[in-house]
Amino acid sequence: MNKRNYQKELDACLARLTADGEVPSLLLHSCCAPCSSYVLEYLSRYFYITVLYYNPNIYPESEYESRVQEQKRLIGELPTPHPVKFLEGSYRPEDFYRCVRGLEQIPEGGERCFACYRLRLAEAARTAKEKGCDYFATTLSISPMKNAEKLNEIGEELGALLGVRWLPNDFKKKNGYKRSTELSREHGLYRQDYCGCVFSYRERHPQEEA
Repeated sequence: MNKRNYQKELDACLARLTADGEVPSLLLHSCCAPCSSYVLEYLSRYFYITVLYYNPNIYPESEYESRVQEQKRLIGELPTPHPVKFLEGSYRPEDFYRCVRGLEQIPEGGERCFACYRLRLAEAARTAKEKGCDYFATTLSISPMKNAEKLNEIGEELGALLGVRWLPNDFKKKNGYKRSTELSREHGLYRQDYCGCVFSYRERHPQEEA
């Protein structure tokens, strides 16, 4: 079975929109400002975007607040062809801990992360449905550490379930990750040294209490 090229699928979708002269709406789940930088620069040419900041996995709360503020600042500073709105989701860490119960010892990048993907993408799909957005997506695929195939699989499943179109993506392609690091430097963005959850924090800082 041939592996799908999600960037190629995204290119085809954007080409159709351009040919039709459409500017649809996109609910974009964002994990952090640095990861969203390139995605916003790229997709704001084609969509009216609402950034959903829903990340109950982030530990500790002070880290969550820092990332929220950087996301807001970036949206205010980044020049975009079409306007970008910001929407903050609920911060309930207990929802994250409930969804990964029993998976605490799984190494980073495995089933615990997949459960976290689903938690956040489910909220993105519900919000897209509620807001009447034409598409939904996530910035998560820009990270070399994230499983783009799994993200797209979950996104497509949730989109079909709720009746919202999933925008196929693998944003690390076309030097997307490299561009995100450039934009982060240009805007002086805070770049964290761990994914966000307490488990990734412990892996990154094994000598510290968490």
